[in-house]
Amino acid sequence: MKITVVSKNQDLRKTCRDVLTNLPGLDWELTAAEVYDRADDDAHLYIWDDDGRMAAPEGLDQSWFKHLFVVHPDAVKANGERCESAAPAVILLKPVSHACLAAYLQMVLSAQTASGTAIGCRGEHDELLQCLIQANLQIQKYEQERTNFLGRVVHDFRAPLMTAGGYCGLLLSGAISPESEQYEEVLRRMDHSIKRLIRITSALFELSVGKQVKRQPDFRRANIRDCAEQAMHEIAPLADDKRLAVTVDMQGEEGDLFIDKGQIEEVFVNLLENACKFTPKGGDIEITGSPYFWERRCGRGKPLSGERRRRASGEPNAYRVDIRDSGPRIPPEHLNSIFEEYTSHNGRLDRSGGGLGLAICRLIVGSHGGRVWAENAPLGPRFSFVIPIRRAALNAHDALSRR
Repeated sequence: MKITVVSKNQDLRKTCRDVLTNLPGLDWELTAAEVYDRADDDAHLYIWDDDGRMAAPEGLDQSWFKHLFVVHPDAVKANGERCESAAPAVILLKPVSHACLAAYLQMVLSAQTASGTAIGCRGEHDELLQCLIQANLQIQKYEQERTNFLGRVVHDFRAPLMTAGGYCGLLLSGAISPESEQYEEVLRRMDHSIKRLIRITSALFELSVGKQVKRQPDFRRANIRDCAEQAMHEIAPLADDKRLAVTVDMQGEEGDLFIDKGQIEEVFVNLLENACKFTPKGGDIEITGSPYFWERRCGRGKPLSGERRRRASGEPNAYRVDIRDSGPRIPPEHLNSIFEEYTSHNGRLDRSGGGLGLAICRLIVGSHGGRVWAENAPLGPRFSFVIPIRRAALNAHDALSRR
C-alpha cells in the first residue's frame, strides 16, 4: 500500500510512520512531499496537510477512502461551504492523535479490500454506511477509554493526597515531637507525596496542551547518569516500602548528552514509579545504560527496532537506557498501546493500562528525537528508551561556553 503525505509538518510524517509501523500485516510504502506533484499520482491513499485543503485536486480519484484531510479547527469553520462540497471526504482535526489516525487507516484498509478496483454507486453507499457504523463503535470505545482514563487520574491523585493528608493530621495532633527522629521521616514522606502530585499535575498539563502548543525543551549539556541518580533518590520511599532491590549500571563515556535535564529526570521517575508499582515485595529493579548504535530509518513495512543495524558502522550515535523489573508480564497485544493516554485498565495488577506516566514519557522522549518502547524480557518486563547523542550540538555548546 503506497501512502503519500503532502505536508511540511515533520511531526505529522512521524506520526504516520509510527502508526503504520504498528499496524499488523500491512505492507506499506510511505512517501512525503511538501507540495502536491502530479508525477506522484499512483498512491493508494493521500494525506493532505496543505493550507486547509479539503478537496482532492482535479483528475484524482475522489473516493472518500483515497483522501484524508488534516486541518485546523478554525479552517473548518472558515470553509464551511467547501466542507459541504467535499462531503465524502474524511477530515481529521489537528493535532492528529495516534489512535484516531490508526482507526481511520484500519477503516481505509477494510474499505479498499472490500471495494476492489470497481465499485458501483450502491456498493459505495453500502461501504460508507458500514464505515459510519464502525466509526460509531470507535466513538463508543473512545468514550469508555476516556472514562477509564479519568478514573485512573483520580486514583493517581488519591494515593499521594491521602498520604500527605494523613501525615499532616499526625503532625497537627502532636503525636510526633519535632525533636524526634520520626519527625524528619514524616516530613520527607510528605515532601515525596507533594512532588508526586506536582508531577501528575504537570503530566496532565503536558498531555492536554503539549500537542497544541509546541514547546522546545531547554537543551543543555547534562549527564544522563545524574538524571538516573536523582530519580533514584525521589522513588526511594516507594522502593523502601516494598523492600525492592534496585541496581544501577550506567556504562560508557557517552553519558553527557544534549538534553533537557529536568524532563529526562521525569522520564526516569515515571518509569521507575511504574516498575515499583508492579514489582512484588522483595522483588528487584535493574537500571542499565550504555552508548548505543541506533538506526533511525525505517524500511518498507518494517517496525522500528532497537536491535536492528543497517550499516557496517558500529559507532554509537545514541544512549540507551533499560529499566527491567520482576513484576508481571505485559500482555503482548498491549505492548504498543500502553504509552497511549487512553488505554484499557482492568485492575491494580493489570499492566495493559500505562497511565499518565508512560504517556508523558513518550511525549518527552519524542521531543528529544528519541524513542521509548516496552518488551517482555526473560527476567521480566523491560522499558527502554534511546536519546540521540548530538555531537555537533554538544561541540557547539562547549565552544559557546568557553567564550
